Amino acid sequence: MAALLLPNTVVALRPMKFARIPAEAIIGAAVMLALPRRPRIVLAAVSGVALGAMTVLNFLDMGFNQYLGRGFNPILDWSLLGDAQSYLNDSFGRTATLAATVGVVVLVLLLFLLLALATVRLSNLLARNTGTATRGTLIAGVVWITCSSFGIQISGVPIASDRTASALKIQAHQVVNTLHDEAEFAKVAKVDAFGNTPGGELVPDLRGKDMIFTFVESYGRSAIEDPIMAPGVDQTLDARTKALAKAGFHAKSGWLTSATYGGSSWLGHSTTMSGLWISNQQRYRTVMASDHLSLTEAFKKTGAFDTVGVMPGVQKGWPEQKFYGLDKVYNAFQLGYQGPKFSWSTMPDQYALQQYQERVHSKKRVGGRTLMSLLILTSSHQPWAPIPKMVDWDQLGDGSVFDSIQAAGNKPADVIADTTRSRQEYGKSIQYSVTALTQWLERYGTDDTVLVFLGDHQPIARVSGNHASRDVPVSIVAKDPKVLDKVADWNWTDGLRPAHDAPVWKMSSFRDRFLTAYGSTPHPKKG
Repeated sequence: MAALLLPNTVVALRPMKFARIPAEAIIGAAVMLALPRRPRIVLAAVSGVALGAMTVLNFLDMGFNQYLGRGFNPILDWSLLGDAQSYLNDSFGRTATLAATVGVVVLVLLLFLLLALATVRLSNLLARNTGTATRGTLIAGVVWITCSSFGIQISGVPIASDRTASALKIQAHQVVNTLHDEAEFAKVAKVDAFGNTPGGELVPDLRGKDMIFTFVESYGRSAIEDPIMAPGVDQTLDARTKALAKAGFHAKSGWLTSATYGGSSWLGHSTTMSGLWISNQQRYRTVMASDHLSLTEAFKKTGAFDTVGVMPGVQKGWPEQKFYGLDKVYNAFQLGYQGPKFSWSTMPDQYALQQYQERVHSKKRVGGRTLMSLLILTSSHQPWAPIPKMVDWDQLGDGSVFDSIQAAGNKPADVIADTTRSRQEYGKSIQYSVTALTQWLERYGTDDTVLVFLGDHQPIARVSGNHASRDVPVSIVAKDPKVLDKVADWNWTDGLRPAHDAPVWKMSSFRDRFLTAYGSTPHPKKG
């Protein structure tokens, strides 16, 4: 009964949800009563296993809704379970992850076994008490039909339930829609407004500039507007706006609606850079294998920029380098870090930025070329414990200065299960990342530096809330007033903190708006 009535979201887990009459149980009882012994036992065992599979899918839905703000996709999302295991390994260690993995596998196997045994036992019980079971099934059927016809509810919950059948129907539709979407998106990805634009006609108004695109992990609208996180984050944004202005930099900020939520940061990165709505793993694989023009590749195509990526979160091969048009990529193992990991984050943002300065940004370019950089910061990645602290830039060294900071910080297990603390620590992590980035700009930026930084997605639902938007802040910062003048008609807010009523665009619209604003000429490529 519990398996048949189990909801697929944590917020729906209420006692009344389990005080309903499931139609599937009534139909199942009627079928079992009509079958001979051998077919009855086989069907009962198969039904128990199938119910176990639906229960697993419900639990997966709970987890995905809680972390990613959407249900589990049985076609696309199995690969993300490996990422979840890696996240646990980075956050809690190999031993805890191995124990959790073994525990989950054992529980799933037990679930299948026990539900199959329970269903067989119930079918035998029905067969031994045919008269009573038949009357009970008829009565339950009449009650179900009556409650369904009149919409009878208790505490807002309908008594008549078809929860499992409805869930199965939804999953079937999702499979069909996913397969259809795969074919349709492949056609969409072949169409590109700037696909045939010659390099000489791309971003002419940014030639000679030192271009930097930076994603701040989990930097969402909630950080700026939630009553728990916002006071500290807003104070930091305002203070850093003033500090940058004192150094000659000015900013404009708005909102973008991300294609992802709570995680899967690469979907936000690729949506921003491709101009396509990349909301699932299949779309991501499709566009990564295509020749669709990314915003970063547009700079490479001009022939006037060296293109570099700094990816402290990348710890394995990264074939996406080709799609993003990056001449060189520095991953987690190529930045010389000898300090401690901060949970999932391989190194503090301040250290990654200093290494970017020493290895890339400070180097002289040859042939009159300038630099276009893509930076992916990681310190604000969940579970937000421990969080790095800012240290003197001249004392960063090989990162071992962070040993004591990491040791004195919060433990992930102490934060991850506490919603209030998670929200508080999340806010602090955003303050740290924004401070590190803007201090770097204040310290090392030049008259030609143009920084575009934004969030990839909102934090998980437990932090941002179950009904939070998918919006993230985006800012353009520069010394040259002509750079910001080009986007004056965007009506963005002055400074690093976008106003509540600042324009909100889909993240997929940013590439074309940016290219157009800085003088690029469309030459469409049609599929």
